[in-house]
Amino acid sequence: MSPWDIIVAEAPRFFTWWNIRFLLEAMLNTIVASVLGCAIGYAFGFVLAALRLPQLVPFAPLRALCILWVEIFRRIPFLVLLLLVFFVSQFAKLEAPLWVVAVVAVAIRMSALAAENVRAGLESVRPTQWEAALTMNLPPWTVLTKIVLPQAWRVILPPSIAHVLSMVKETSLVSQIGFIEITFAAKMLTQRGFSALLTYGTALVLYFILGWALATLGRYAERRLTGRKPASPPAASPLPAG
Repeated sequence: MSPWDIIVAEAPRFFTWWNIRFLLEAMLNTIVASVLGCAIGYAFGFVLAALRLPQLVPFAPLRALCILWVEIFRRIPFLVLLLLVFFVSQFAKLEAPLWVVAVVAVAIRMSALAAENVRAGLESVRPTQWEAALTMNLPPWTVLTKIVLPQAWRVILPPSIAHVLSMVKETSLVSQIGFIEITFAAKMLTQRGFSALLTYGTALVLYFILGWALATLGRYAERRLTGRKPASPPAASPLPAG
């Protein structure tokens, strides 16, 4: 039988209410692990980037610790980081649920990526603006939030959206600790006798829907926060007379 014949034959038995519910619950787990982890990690990453600014933190050892955090967790493969968080929680006898382990691993990874994105955006603003604002006796935190950050959003947001989408895809590795997300659900359905083409093809569609929705939301947020508008096609130039 051809792959198409196998899909057609198994589709009525595969797309039952319980299987669809199982896949949607796995998709919800993926959303929780990725989006919640990215939100927590991004907030922590912003703090790390702010602590690396000499205008805010003149204490050099603290800035060095922030740099060390970013360089370590930005370079460790996500699977290694995930297993490290999992076994540390087991060793400490915290008995944390698997979704908490997944969220913590994603948050740590995202904190390092976000800190580097935010740092690059903040450094894109000319230092003379810092100097002028501090000369006017404005508090450094006010200078950051009211002057520097509104200008840095245009540089910060695009790579941040790309990193969030990449973390959604990397959550497929969370299945290695037994967390039921989209990839793990497809694997379980394959073990029940369904065709791998059908199960992983459905997982592909779910990942596409999730990625497309987050990308659309990210573009909308980028337009709202940076004031950018979708590019319109250039007007056609009139033909020369005669």
